[in-house]
Amino acid sequence: MRDNRQGNGGIPWATFGLLAAFLWLLWTTLVHPPCASRPARAETGKSAPIAVSPAASNAPAISLPGGASVRADAGLDASERNAITIYREASPSVVSVANRTLVRGGLFGFEVYEVPQGSGSGFVWNRKGHIISNYHVIHQASAITVTFPDGSTYDARVTGVDPYHDLAVLWIDAPPEKLVPVRVGTSRDLQVGQTVLAIGNPFGLDTTLTVGIVSALGRTIVSMTERRIQDVIQTDAAINPGNSGGPLLNSRGELIGVNTAILSPSGAYAGIGFAVPADTLTRVAPQLIERGRVSRAGLGVQLLPDHVTRRAGIQGAAILEVYPDGPAAQAGMQGVAQTHDGRLVLGDVIVRIAGQAVVSMEDVNAALDRHQPGETVTITYLRGHAEHQANVRLREAE
Repeated sequence: MRDNRQGNGGIPWATFGLLAAFLWLLWTTLVHPPCASRPARAETGKSAPIAVSPAASNAPAISLPGGASVRADAGLDASERNAITIYREASPSVVSVANRTLVRGGLFGFEVYEVPQGSGSGFVWNRKGHIISNYHVIHQASAITVTFPDGSTYDARVTGVDPYHDLAVLWIDAPPEKLVPVRVGTSRDLQVGQTVLAIGNPFGLDTTLTVGIVSALGRTIVSMTERRIQDVIQTDAAINPGNSGGPLLNSRGELIGVNTAILSPSGAYAGIGFAVPADTLTRVAPQLIERGRVSRAGLGVQLLPDHVTRRAGIQGAAILEVYPDGPAAQAGMQGVAQTHDGRLVLGDVIVRIAGQAVVSMEDVNAALDRHQPGETVTITYLRGHAEHQANVRLREAE
């Protein structure tokens, strides 16, 4: 009976296997050298090798056997590489802002506890330790902490707040190497459709990146003080609770807005988010740092409530009272007057400020927000049916 452990020629199967392995190894070495000896290429189908943009030149390399390497961003398109680069550069500037408040224990308790009240986002403004966030993020806080992406935490104090624009400036005592300011751009030249990126801490998920476009410009939202914030940026980049106070960036990684609100029936992202323009922040932040508040331009008048003006069938902002020695008084403007027989005579009605149409009290505030105390603006107003103009030197509103 034949031994099943031998081949047809009587050669043991073990010897035959060793001989076959030796021949395979010799063939692969001579005919097909290892892949490490060939230059690595990143290809898409039959196209030419992908060109790596300079912006992504700091992407890490992945080591291959034999000492070769391939870029970690190989195979990504230009927009992906750009988003990755922006995230790497900007994310060290973005922080989490935690708000704690004091509560009294029990109905008749005398012990006071510090409990979390909410959290949001912020970003480094300068190397002096100033952090930008939203006013509503730190509202009514007894203690505030700022946490960086690496987990380091610092106690923060409020430097200044601007409730009218939902902005706040905090200060932390952190080493300069920890403070990487965002690169500030401009919002005045934004266009609907351009790419934007938002970085923040939605639902406590730290340092999250979302990408979208500018959906609309010139929107108006209502702040916590019930005052309207004008010229707000609308975006479809996902902004959720916790994103408030984080930066909205353009495709160059420059700050163009501060994420502040969403429009959603459920309270979560529904495709519509809003950001306070960077141009507003650059005007407001230095004042908050230096003075703790914003200096606003005023006319030195008290206006009639809108519903009273509407009832009278008037389009514009009617002046109720002109303060003595104020800018409007010096320009000869008039408020409501009373005749000898007790009748009230309507005063001047402001219809334009520096060429901007005015139909309500809020329009007056919005127009004046674009100017500083000491500037001279042209006020167009109606007295009776006649239109007049006055050059008014604005002063700081009280």
